Amino acid sequence: MINQNAYALGANRSCIRDLFEYGCQQAAIVGRENVYDYSLGNPSIPSPREVDEAIVQILRDTDSLAVHGYTSAVGDYDTRKAISQDLNARYGVQTRPEQFFIGCGAAPELVAVFRALAVPEGEILAIAPYFPEYKPFAQEAGLTFRVVPPDVPDFQIDLAQVEAMVTPHTQAILLNSPNNPSGVVYTRKTLQALAALLTEKGREYGHPIYLVSDEPYRELAYGVEVPFVPAIYPNTIVCYSYSKSLSLPGERIGYVYVPEAAEDSAVLYAAIAGAARAAGHVCAPSLWQKVIARCAHLRPDLEAYDRNRQALYQGLTAMGYEMARPDGAFYLFIKAPGGDAEAFSEKAKEKNLLVVPGTGFGCPGYFRICYCVSRDQIQRSLPVFAELIREYRKEND
Repeated sequence: MINQNAYALGANRSCIRDLFEYGCQQAAIVGRENVYDYSLGNPSIPSPREVDEAIVQILRDTDSLAVHGYTSAVGDYDTRKAISQDLNARYGVQTRPEQFFIGCGAAPELVAVFRALAVPEGEILAIAPYFPEYKPFAQEAGLTFRVVPPDVPDFQIDLAQVEAMVTPHTQAILLNSPNNPSGVVYTRKTLQALAALLTEKGREYGHPIYLVSDEPYRELAYGVEVPFVPAIYPNTIVCYSYSKSLSLPGERIGYVYVPEAAEDSAVLYAAIAGAARAAGHVCAPSLWQKVIARCAHLRPDLEAYDRNRQALYQGLTAMGYEMARPDGAFYLFIKAPGGDAEAFSEKAKEKNLLVVPGTGFGCPGYFRICYCVSRDQIQRSLPVFAELIREYRKEND
């Protein structure tokens, strides 16, 4: 006998991963240069030079036991201090090292937070479009996962829908800004209005409604403000990863931040640590904690991403594709010609153009492309996008 929920999750891979695997298979047949793979959000810019130098210096100058031994379960103090000092300098806030929990990337951090919030009949609301893995994370933690419909075409937050869906069982609202898959950044005005709504609802229901802010793309923004959410709404729990900001997705390092001003902050922090412990967390990798202690202040060079963003946005909108303006992350979320993103994805696949239908993101009429790819791929793929939209127009004539 096995757990059927676990079996279903393991037997049915995500559409994103399936497309990526298909692209690898096709590359072996037709050549990598003839596959236009926009499926996977794997950073294509290198880590900052200082990161590689820090690794070398740590290994060369630090005692091996100190490099590879256990740290405190909540994270090395120097690492938490470096993160705290960086946020304080950037946002004018007053965080302390004791408010941070170092985790193995944002995914297990989110799982720990969801488990900490999973009271009987507890619910969490996700704003569509949302990262598909949120749903199994929340459900397996024991929360009811409910989806706030998308605010099309701009993909901000439909506050009227949020207000209608919040109940006494609502434990948290899940945010992701800059957003995967839309590339949209929630404005300060949007976040302030959401904060006011949740403050009012929290008073009405007699318990805090937390914001869980998933922020792996916080540093990937192009000329717009990415507000620091806890400075707007104290009942915010931040889950952060260095996967995108320092191009370290495979190293699995990040943090949870619980503001002291959050209601029941000490209890909440302990519950998150306890949930992580129950999931098998011992400590995050010691070497990478030491790297972050030296590199928390670094920012990515976004020039290549920005060039790709503008080339695709300008090229595709000129062809007639419709999308919200992507001001952050490295994604475009595009309205599918004909309205059926699954059908569009399959038709594109026939031309070795791999795009992810938006069904799993809570927006079935859209598809996602990830532009952390080579500029050459973009230039070679644009004629394929043009051919596809011409075919759809011809069918509808």
